[in-house]
Amino acid sequence: MVLLETLGADGGAWRLKDLARQTGLSSSTVHRLLTTLEQRRFVQFDSEHALWSVGRQAFAVGSAYGRGQSILAPALPVLRDLRDQTRETANLGILEHRSITVIGQVESREIMRAITRLGGVVPLVGSAMGKAVLAHLPHDVMQALVSRSDLRPMTPRSIVAMEQLRTRLARVRADGYALDDEEHHPGLRCVASPVFNATGDVVGAISVSGLATRLTPARLPTIGALTARAGNRLSGPSLSHSDYSAAPAPVTGSHRSSDERTVRHPAEGW
Repeated sequence: MVLLETLGADGGAWRLKDLARQTGLSSSTVHRLLTTLEQRRFVQFDSEHALWSVGRQAFAVGSAYGRGQSILAPALPVLRDLRDQTRETANLGILEHRSITVIGQVESREIMRAITRLGGVVPLVGSAMGKAVLAHLPHDVMQALVSRSDLRPMTPRSIVAMEQLRTRLARVRADGYALDDEEHHPGLRCVASPVFNATGDVVGAISVSGLATRLTPARLPTIGALTARAGNRLSGPSLSHSDYSAAPAPVTGSHRSSDERTVRHPAEGW
């Protein structure tokens, strides 16, 4: 599994020795595992360049997970509308354990755009989607979910203290949307609003992400209002209680032309 996770982290191709170094496995073990995965079409090998990459069977399995998330069907038209209204990438994430998992995305049509990989993990404190969720959890659950690692500085704008986080979460509840103001990655901003199930439990968030030069402070209130409206559209009856329950207790689509450029967030999301 660690090989698939490594190959899927950036969607690129890897040499065997680099995979061995990255995973900490011996080259012989990596080769044996890759050969088995290739036979099942979970990975593919480019013999001309000696590069390994994710295979189509891995995509098929991932697609099955997406089809099983009943939130995706009603979410896609909402994501498309949000993308068209803001001209930026629209994302959907669900709360899983101590992080947000990105399960849906409609990319911006701009040449330069911010995207993250589907299935990527988004930190709770360092992201707009994470803060949108944290702001609507019971206080004791929020505190338990936020570990010390979530308060580590990633940029000069990162939240690094619990009191600072509480102040920001109060602002999220007042505004109706959360902001990642270059807190996880310099040059990128994200605006997010919570998504609730039919019983009123927060289960995830919908967001807009883009370059800070386009998501300017002057645009943020308008984009925040659009994102909040999108979150309201997706919340409630469209999510049954059986599909998504309250936050877990902490352990106790598109073609790109060759001249387009994307700004990818780090492997752990934004």
